[in-house]
Amino acid sequence: MAFGWDMNDSPGSLEQLSTRIGDLERRVHVLEHPEESRVAARVSDRAAAGTEDQAIASDLQAGNVFPVLGRAMLGIAGAYVLRAVTTSGAAPGLLGSAAAVVYALGWLVWSLRTSRSLSRYVYAGTSALILAPMLWEATLHFNVLTPMMAAGVLAGFVTLATGLEAGASGARTAWVMQATTAMMAASLALSTHHVLPFVITLLIALLVTEFARACGFVEPAWPLIALVSDAAIWGILFIYSGPQSVRANYVELPAMSLVMPGCLLLAINGTGVAVRALRHKSRMGIFETVQLLIACVLAAASVLLFAPAHGEIVVGVTCLLLASTIYPWTFFSLEQFADRRNFRVFGVWSVALLLAGVLWTFPRGPASMLLAVAGCAAYFVAARTNSRMLEWHGAILFCTALAISGMPQYVFGALAGSLPGRPEITVFVVLLAAALASGGDRESADNPATRKALQFIPALVGVSGASAFLAHGMLAVSSLVIVPEAHHVAFLRTLTVSLVSLCLAFSGSRWGWATMTRLAYVALAFVAAKLLFEDLRHGHMAFIAGSIFLFAITLIAAPRLARWGAKLRTAYDTEMLAAGKI
Repeated sequence: MAFGWDMNDSPGSLEQLSTRIGDLERRVHVLEHPEESRVAARVSDRAAAGTEDQAIASDLQAGNVFPVLGRAMLGIAGAYVLRAVTTSGAAPGLLGSAAAVVYALGWLVWSLRTSRSLSRYVYAGTSALILAPMLWEATLHFNVLTPMMAAGVLAGFVTLATGLEAGASGARTAWVMQATTAMMAASLALSTHHVLPFVITLLIALLVTEFARACGFVEPAWPLIALVSDAAIWGILFIYSGPQSVRANYVELPAMSLVMPGCLLLAINGTGVAVRALRHKSRMGIFETVQLLIACVLAAASVLLFAPAHGEIVVGVTCLLLASTIYPWTFFSLEQFADRRNFRVFGVWSVALLLAGVLWTFPRGPASMLLAVAGCAAYFVAARTNSRMLEWHGAILFCTALAISGMPQYVFGALAGSLPGRPEITVFVVLLAAALASGGDRESADNPATRKALQFIPALVGVSGASAFLAHGMLAVSSLVIVPEAHHVAFLRTLTVSLVSLCLAFSGSRWGWATMTRLAYVALAFVAAKLLFEDLRHGHMAFIAGSIFLFAITLIAAPRLARWGAKLRTAYDTEMLAAGKI
């Protein structure tokens, strides 16, 4: 029998097939266990770093450092020769500066192409030592290079160094030029008073290092570049937001040029974090989280300071668009990962962006209503997905909506202070949203204390708002019959809160809402405090006695109603279980 492919005809076929199957199994294992692959990659990086240190140590012990240093000194001597030729007038200043740039570039390329780790570090340092003084003198002392040209040279060097290192093997030395670029850009920006070109250079350096990190390379200079970029953009905000006399020596810039650096910083940092978190499943570090927060603050401050006419609307709409993108991405892409840090960080960013967007885009009344509706939706979805994060978001949204809605002032006025006027529509919306949120999820006895506290917030808002409406209504009806005085108002408020406490005690135990039962005792505590600070102060003995009587009856009846409701619920559950409906 003849086959198109005979394994006996190829002695190495079995070995090749076994190798391919083993490679396929390793790839499948990496896909199924990404955390193990990341640990293995870190171990491999540490092993490579250890090998590199050993290579440098062996070069030092073998005496190879002296020839390397000798070549570096020859390189620096050559730079001095170029400087002497330029300053003597034998060659035009621009030509001499260009030759020095090419000379430093040659040492940079040589450092990235050599095979020895020690030589790479020394030659990279030589390139930086040639470039930095040359740019400083050519820009400030000889006025051969304009600030724009100097910034372009720095941007070209950092891009070339990072790009060449990506295709080379061995020691990673591009950070030497990256750090030199960051410090030189900041120094020249302060010295030349031309801030924008060098800030753009810093952003280019940040972009290429972020791209390298997204490709899986370690960039030790990235934190330095990020911090220097933050400081440079903060310097722009500080200098150009002040009066004209403060920045007399600085070049005037249009508003768009002042807004652009902060926005680019946010775009670069945000994109880098998103790519690493989603594509590489990298865990966000503390520095990355803080850096992204700084970038957001600087971007928002840039728009608000230099585009004040429409700055709040622009920032608010941008925050809403980002929140609408990050929210689904967080809960559909990051929640499934075993490491929960990225999920928590982006979850906090989502709700923060939503809050900022609503507060900056809408007036206070519509903003409070939108936040209340969003909080209700968060509680509703959390009850069906068992998401603790969404419950936290709902609580934050409700508290913010409550703070800006005017509802606390209305509740306090109706239950304890001066009688309020007609409540605004925002109070009704917040009350309705709180009632829906508290009734959407019945608390289980085995819920942890944190979840009980989160469910308590909308219930407290709804009950206090309903009590205020009821007390306000009773006072309005009584004013049709009599002219209510202080002791009348105090007694009617005590009656209202006592009735609410009794209703909560019974309904909470009857329908399995443990939060409502706890709120019944909170209402009792409020009545006790009210007796001391309101009823007893007005001195009308008959109404004081009536208030105390109501409080005593409520203290006796509330626990009994709670037990009665619990018995009715137990009987109902038993009946349903016997009927096979549970």
